[in-house]
Order: sequence, then C-alpha cells, then structure tokens
Amino acid sequence: MPVHDWTRVSAGIFHHFHLEWIGDLSRRLNRGLLPPEYYALAEQLAGGLGPDVLTLQSPENRAAAIAEPAGGIALAANPPKARFRLRAEPDVYAAKARTVVIRHSSNHRIVAMLEVVSPGNKNTRHGLRAFVDKAGQFLRAGIHLVIVDLFPPGPRDPQGIHKAIWDDFIENDFALPSDRTLTLASYIGGTFPEAFVEPIEVGATLCDMPMFLTPDVYIPLPLEATYQSAWEAVPTFWRDVLDAP
Repeated sequence: MPVHDWTRVSAGIFHHFHLEWIGDLSRRLNRGLLPPEYYALAEQLAGGLGPDVLTLQSPENRAAAIAEPAGGIALAANPPKARFRLRAEPDVYAAKARTVVIRHSSNHRIVAMLEVVSPGNKNTRHGLRAFVDKAGQFLRAGIHLVIVDLFPPGPRDPQGIHKAIWDDFIENDFALPSDRTLTLASYIGGTFPEAFVEPIEVGATLCDMPMFLTPDVYIPLPLEATYQSAWEAVPTFWRDVLDAP
C-alpha cells in the first residue's frame, strides 16, 4: 500500500491512525517478533529520562503526591499582579502521542523505542526542539530508536527530522533527495550512535526497518504490514480524501 499524503487531513485524523498503527505494531511484536525475554508496550513518554520512564514501578513503590505547602498563596484566589500573564499552548495531539517501547523482562528497563512523528512535533520551534532533545537523550543513554516521519520537511527541519537529530551529535551535511522527503531512520544508541536512514516519498511502499535490541542484534520492524492494518481503521470518508488523486 502506498504511503499517503497526510498533510491533506487534520492532525486529529493522523492521530487516530497513529494510535492504531502503534497498537498493531505492539501486538505483532508481542506475538512472536520479539525474543521471549523482551516485550513491547504502547506508552506515552512526554518527558525525558527519569526513574519512572526507565523502569516500571508498582503502585506501592511510587512516591506519594506532594501535598500543597501550608502558608503559601493560592494562585486562583490571589494571582500575582503582573501586566501580562502568558501560557504556552502545547499541541494537544503531540502531547497525546504514544510510542512503542521495548523493555527487557529481567529489569523492565527500556532498550528500544519507536517514535512516529506527528505534525505537532514539527510545527513550532519548541515542539521540534523537545522532540530532538528527547531523541538525543535516549540515544546517549544507550536506548535504540526507530523514527518514522511521514511529513515533509518544514522551515524548522529543512532536511528532515534525521538531520535535526544528527546535528546534535556531529556536524554533518546530510541532505534528503529532492524526490524523497519523508524519513525512516533506525539508530543504535550509545556514546557514539549509528544511524540507518531510508528516505521515501508519498506513494512509496514502506520497507521493514531494523529495530535494534542490542548494538549487534536487531529485528525487522514490519512497517508496511502494520500500516495497512492501521489504514483499515481510518473512517471511509477520510480514506477517500487521502486516496483521491
């Protein structure tokens, strides 16, 4: 099935597809693609590395919520007297995006992740910076990554999401081919990460990208088969919009 032009529809439609795709990938990984000592979860990792991200915690081990301090001033009752009060509005769908996370059953720590880029990851400078910073943080921690970006480069990533990530590691002149502006990328995490990049275009068939479990061992990730499965969950009206010439 050819990759569709997801710029034709709203972020909400892609988010629906994204969740279905992540779910199907997780199911297939857990049904025999992963070695028995590994398992996949669809998780929401909005922040960076922390003990709650790296290791699964049972409810009894989680710290209790911090009580509001006595003697402080309640913001709602007595807001500070400042001329301007501003609040950044995050992209709602980027904040809700889920990731395929591979954990090892011995200690339940993350060994690999798959991120599907959403429009909200690239439509603001902060969104792109947060995505790139998170990717770099995971790679430096030795976590292997697969990045799928089905959206063309914009003013903040003129050569695509891979170069934006790779620029944090090394000065490079990577450039996407002019006729292939979407990106599939697999990374081996570590102090000196390694990247495998496959540029594709709208209308292409997705190839199976390597998902590394260790720096020397990977499994092929069935992107095309799971894309087709997730596509069936897209409402007919929107499939017709995306399939139109």
